[in-house]
Amino acid sequence: MSLGFYALGSAVVGTALAARSQCTLSRMAGGLLIGVAALAYTTPAFADPDQTLRAVDGAQVTCSASAKDLTRISLVEDEFASVSKVSTGNPGDDFSVVNEPVRGDIYLSVPEGFSRPALSFFATSKRGYVYKFVCRVSGNEAVQVFITNPAIAKADVADAAPQAAAGPQDAAIGLVQAMYSGRIVDGYEMRQRSMKPVYVGDLKVQMIAEYRGTDLTGRVLRIENKGTQETVLTEATVAPPSTLAVSIAEPKLAPGRVTTAYLVSRTGN
Repeated sequence: MSLGFYALGSAVVGTALAARSQCTLSRMAGGLLIGVAALAYTTPAFADPDQTLRAVDGAQVTCSASAKDLTRISLVEDEFASVSKVSTGNPGDDFSVVNEPVRGDIYLSVPEGFSRPALSFFATSKRGYVYKFVCRVSGNEAVQVFITNPAIAKADVADAAPQAAAGPQDAAIGLVQAMYSGRIVDGYEMRQRSMKPVYVGDLKVQMIAEYRGTDLTGRVLRIENKGTQETVLTEATVAPPSTLAVSIAEPKLAPGRVTTAYLVSRTGN
């Protein structure tokens, strides 16, 4: 129940008790409840500075930005690649946008005495989506804005379901793609593991990750050429005949170079 509900109840009960003119205790209790109701109605509500918004490609994102502190805008399952804004030429009317490179977030700040009611700019994400931001400027606290794009969630669900493919070969190819991008796949247990390396001729081979599911198991191999001649890697070089799918990042491996291979086989093989 809301604070307004309790305030209304306190006011009603307090008024009834206060009306008992012959009972001093009732009048005191009634006055106390009326005071509680008044305090509840006059106490300001503190807004949550964090905002979670949904947006699609090309849409306008309407949000709030801090007038005194930093505003962080973060994309869920995506990162900002670039920001475009117009400089007013007036330092008191301009705002700052910093594209943080590690997480791909952007940070906004406005100067002291910023007179415009809102700021606007365009931002492009690494997945290729473009958003127009219009942010009202108010408040003294730092603000966080999280943007979710439903198109990303749909794409990730489609990409992360190799087990739902038409057949084992298609499922194996889907698992190779998931391992290549480093995604966690539904229905698979992913374990980072560094097995003891083995040598196949001049090649040093080491398994560094495993995706284990009910029907399929994927393995990620680190392969280093320890010899003095270039080696051309083939499926037969890195995988047994029972393997369903193989992908080698760099088949031509110069001396001293390292590549990664992705193998998928039936679980138990």
